[in-house]
Amino acid sequence: MLDVYKIREDFPILGKKVNNTDLIYFDNAATSQTPNQVIDVISDYYKQHNSNIHRGLHSLSADATNKYERSRTIIKNHFGALHEHEIIFTSGTTHGINIISSGLEKLISENDELIVSEMEHHSNIVPWQMLCEKTGSKLKVIPINDNGTLNMNEYKSLLTPSVKFVFINHVSNSLGIINPIKEIINLAHTNNSKVLIDGAQGAAHFKINLSELDVDYYVASAHKLCGPTGVGFLYGKSVLLNSLPPYQGGGEMISNVTFNKTEYADLPHKFEAGTPNISGVIGFGAAIEYMNSIGFNHIESYEKELLDYATENLKKIKNIKIYGDVDDKISVISFNLGNHHPSDIGSILDQYGVAVRTGQHCTQPIMDHFNIPGTVRASFSFYNTKSEIDLFIDALKKASNMLG
Repeated sequence: MLDVYKIREDFPILGKKVNNTDLIYFDNAATSQTPNQVIDVISDYYKQHNSNIHRGLHSLSADATNKYERSRTIIKNHFGALHEHEIIFTSGTTHGINIISSGLEKLISENDELIVSEMEHHSNIVPWQMLCEKTGSKLKVIPINDNGTLNMNEYKSLLTPSVKFVFINHVSNSLGIINPIKEIINLAHTNNSKVLIDGAQGAAHFKINLSELDVDYYVASAHKLCGPTGVGFLYGKSVLLNSLPPYQGGGEMISNVTFNKTEYADLPHKFEAGTPNISGVIGFGAAIEYMNSIGFNHIESYEKELLDYATENLKKIKNIKIYGDVDDKISVISFNLGNHHPSDIGSILDQYGVAVRTGQHCTQPIMDHFNIPGTVRASFSFYNTKSEIDLFIDALKKASNMLG
């Protein structure tokens, strides 16, 4: 059992007042909040350890390097990667996806096909469209069913010998639906296709073992995991990362430079050009340690309680329509209230201190599928409470009455 009110003491922003009322933060799918344990580590880096890494022989540089590389070890162990060099630090999920899409330009031809799904975030659609434009390859789309789940029969039919890559999110950021990625990966591998999983939403809610999944590439962001913004990681199998060219050129990613030829550094440095977000990476490691101190089994169980409680009470409100209302999902609820525009609902909720996300959530194809302009999205984390959900439901009822 989680001591939620004790946990909430770790998050200073949860004591903030918004419009003269206590903040109720239900926008965790966009970004989670950051505990003192992470804030203090970042602050301590600048107070006591601020130096560039890897290059310096002096003590301060060595200390910063050790802290930076310790985070790589933490993340490798947490996500079950086989080797530390398979963890590439990035600015976030989008950066990781673009490293792979850029690297595939010379490995994909006009005769090849790529697969995405209808439920992808734009950052797992647009880079592949750009790759198709550059290479002449074809992008195929797995449709979703009316309940928001992937149409797996259509996926199987799309897996032709021409398919070289499959790009799927672990969890839909709009609907909260957990995709059957183990089955997706196994089917792709049987077809000799490689798989990249967008783990931005999944990584924050349950434990993931990349080796057991046998996934080829996996990407995620720290700011969904109680960490800082502007940092994330790309996991890739060693043999695949070694086959890709660097994404950027500069310092740190080289082993030898002459005007005749440049030789690139080994993994992971090959993909980490320039001075990285050192404090962010150190903070990322601290965030993983913090969440593990709570326990992902406890987090997953408690967030399921919040999801069930909120869903049950939302359904008592007249004219509520929930999208992606299935059993296998994380603590995200996307809904609309009658014919009211999501933005109107969100603006009124803000007056009562309730922070939710409204709009298309960077998933326009999902909204087009349901023929709606967007949704209101309430997303819960392990530091939220049922009493906050009660206040949210009450504010939503008031919004409904105000809008008529």
